[in-house]
Amino acid sequence: MLEAAVLLGGAVLLWVLCSLWRASLRSRCGGLLPGRAGALLLIAHPDDECMFFAPAIIGLLREQRPLSVLCCSTGNYYNQGEIRRKELIQSCAALGIPSSNVTLIDHRELPDNPRVQWNSHVLSSLILDHMQDKNIDLVITFDEGGVSGHSNHISLYNTIRSLHCARRLPEGCSVLVLESVNIFRKYLSVLDLPISWFCPHDVLFILSRAQYKQATEAMACHQSQLLWFRHMYVLFSRYMMINSLNFLSCDQEGPETKVKDS
Repeated sequence: MLEAAVLLGGAVLLWVLCSLWRASLRSRCGGLLPGRAGALLLIAHPDDECMFFAPAIIGLLREQRPLSVLCCSTGNYYNQGEIRRKELIQSCAALGIPSSNVTLIDHRELPDNPRVQWNSHVLSSLILDHMQDKNIDLVITFDEGGVSGHSNHISLYNTIRSLHCARRLPEGCSVLVLESVNIFRKYLSVLDLPISWFCPHDVLFILSRAQYKQATEAMACHQSQLLWFRHMYVLFSRYMMINSLNFLSCDQEGPETKVKDS
């Protein structure tokens, strides 16, 4: 009896997951997004784009939304900056972003280091210049948890929040931040789907099987980073197939320091 109950429960769970997945694939998240000019994916390191944001990238491109990537370091922590620069271009191409829409910054005030908070004045100036050049009206980046707690990720959030709340972003520009989930949910893979579906969020992107394959192919471009634990990440991380994002509000808690004009 117990075995039959377990099998029945598993079958019901599988049916629920499949139903949610089919329903989510029919949804058009892009229709919920403001503006139609250009979207900017703001990341800290080469491989952030596919490790954390592949569902959002593929979803935006599916909606034919112009998308550019601004990567704020070369990922040179282990002196592999030049290799990782090329890997980023290859990965973005696998996701559907041409090299002309990929910009990588190499600045001494923005080192790839998990213990370093980046210089907000330098970062804000680079971001604003890039947004003006690319005619951006939507920014997508990390939230205050940075997904992995990496200081460089969190620096991006702190800076974009300060710019947003100081009304220094282009008029009408919105900011979407990627939800950081707890360690249990982070490695549930597709099993996190019902939780992601029912938890509060503003925008939800979920990949189909074919799109997930595209995301893994992009990750495979980062050969210098594919150690054994990264292979495990690709298999089990929900970020490889699910992105839940929220619009940034100045009413929520955030850094007190404002980014001032230099």
